[in-house]
Amino acid sequence: MTTFRKIALATVGVLAAALAALAWTFSASDLVPDATDYGPLPAAHPPAGMSLSALPTGRIESKAGFAFRGGSMSEERDFAMTAVLVRHPRGDLMFDTGMSAHLDEHLSSVPWLMRKLSVRHLDKPAAAVLKDNGYDPKQLAGIVPTHAHWDHVGGIADLPGIPVWLNAVEQHFIAEGGFPTELARRVQPFPVRSYAFDDKPYLGFPRSLDLWGDGSIVLVPAPGHTPGSILAFVTLPSGARYVLLGDLVWQTDGITRPAERPWLSRSMVDEDADAVRRAITHVAALHRRFPDLVLLPAHDARAMGKLPVFPEQAR
Repeated sequence: MTTFRKIALATVGVLAAALAALAWTFSASDLVPDATDYGPLPAAHPPAGMSLSALPTGRIESKAGFAFRGGSMSEERDFAMTAVLVRHPRGDLMFDTGMSAHLDEHLSSVPWLMRKLSVRHLDKPAAAVLKDNGYDPKQLAGIVPTHAHWDHVGGIADLPGIPVWLNAVEQHFIAEGGFPTELARRVQPFPVRSYAFDDKPYLGFPRSLDLWGDGSIVLVPAPGHTPGSILAFVTLPSGARYVLLGDLVWQTDGITRPAERPWLSRSMVDEDADAVRRAITHVAALHRRFPDLVLLPAHDARAMGKLPVFPEQAR
């Protein structure tokens, strides 16, 4: 056997092994839900005027296999780009912003491979949906990003002057986070309303922030996807309870299986994969204990599609 042929065979062997290893990272590998008993659901006293609405701004066509381990690469999934409006007598809040009217410009802050592996469809930006339905965006008490990636903060550019509610950890990530928070820096300046968590546990999370003091909107830190990522627990007057998961998982399957993103996806978007796993197993345990808790991953079009679209409201 010639030296060239030996080198060629060795190269093929290495490539085959690498491809097999990559394929394995997409295979099913379900996590085990946390076995801790987190007690009963905390009391909440949402006011009669409170409501929740979806503000769909677009979608991305991709595959289930990119969203969670064990997902099929032959199964098409729509990844929602949806803001959520929570109206409350003490102040209306928009959670995440979805896609902006400046989408083409903003895509430069998206990883190249992610752009190539998906097809984007822009609908109306959240600000336009509000205005078209007679709601002045200046009524908003704030924008609350679950984290500072492009598809959650891009719409800030369409809502000038609205305070952006951020914890100190995510503010630091915006300032020092490099490429992942390039767009958040680009849409500055914007008014920031800083908030801090109390040392009050909430469903097993060691700290929390009850935004309006009535238990209707409670934020908890869920670092991992970004250092300052949050979850938001929302309780409506009807008793319906929602948890806005941000990008803890991209599809509800990530909690119900439960399963993390495959390595390729994690490597592009997650800052701390171990922390993400811990949060997934925590929320999976909560959902098994409280199956009526409505899971709202920011990019699950099927979950978001069950919400009333503004001006319709869930109460």
